[in-house]
Amino acid sequence: MALSSFSEATAITPTSSHTYTASLAQSWCIGTVPHGGYVTSCILSCARAHFSTTLVRQSQPDCLTLALTFLRRTSVGLATFTVRDAKIGRQTSTIHVSLSQEQRDGSLREEVVGYLTFCNMSKLQGLSLPTPWSLQPAPYAVDLARLRGGEDPNWAFREDTPFKGFRHASQKVHFHLPREEKGQLELGMVDEWLRMATGERFTTDTLGYVSDMWLQPVELYRDGDEKARAFPEEVEGQEGKKRITWARNWYPTLQLNLEIKKVLPPEGVEWLFVRVKAKQIKNGRLDVEVVILDEGAEIVALSQHVCLIVGSERNMAERKSSKL
Repeated sequence: MALSSFSEATAITPTSSHTYTASLAQSWCIGTVPHGGYVTSCILSCARAHFSTTLVRQSQPDCLTLALTFLRRTSVGLATFTVRDAKIGRQTSTIHVSLSQEQRDGSLREEVVGYLTFCNMSKLQGLSLPTPWSLQPAPYAVDLARLRGGEDPNWAFREDTPFKGFRHASQKVHFHLPREEKGQLELGMVDEWLRMATGERFTTDTLGYVSDMWLQPVELYRDGDEKARAFPEEVEGQEGKKRITWARNWYPTLQLNLEIKKVLPPEGVEWLFVRVKAKQIKNGRLDVEVVILDEGAEIVALSQHVCLIVGSERNMAERKSSKL
């Protein structure tokens, strides 16, 4: 499958002052469904285009917050973004964006909706105070120069990520994880250093994708079988004894919130650190808290997700209704 670039896959075309289109790419899918973080970045790109054209007089080029609800599965192909100016202000402005796609009968169906608030971060002024917050437990130390060459003592490039043939979108980054002899610091928590595999660098528009691109905390619970994946089921073992195995999962996002703390430079950055932590995994539902840091350990963005845990057949099923 062609490794299309992020800039190509998120290209936005204006069709009026408040409508835009993009082509959702197959190579940025999980199974048959465009990856939720990738779709989020497409919506970010649409919003940025709107504030640089229709709302250019506001001089508010930076996304401050984003809150999306994924109503239905999106599909590969043309997507239409409809923008409504919800609140236009001097310091911040908020728009509503809906993503729709054409159905077999020719009608448009809403699939993702959300609000985005923009501002000019370079002009924000007000009280600033230090806090004692830090990542706990502290991540393993890293030397990015040595990591680039595969020589960091704590971190290593992970090429054999689970189900690469199903999770196409995960091939767009290089995952650098704690070395096997060290492992992740906690069950239900994943630390990773990321680099783009497309030869590009991380920009602010990529943060939607990055906020949703991590190895699944659920899959830390697998057993010793390398084929094991997180969805337990009983299967017949030797001599009729039953054993527990694990099936391939899909983790569709229901809601995704993103707060951007720091605008990345226009030329982008090579590395981003991501910590993902689940507080509860129960009844096929998963909460995820995401912290994104830059090379200097400054907070770039914070994100929260509500996800389902379902079998991959739900992803691949024919689209006969509005179900996930």
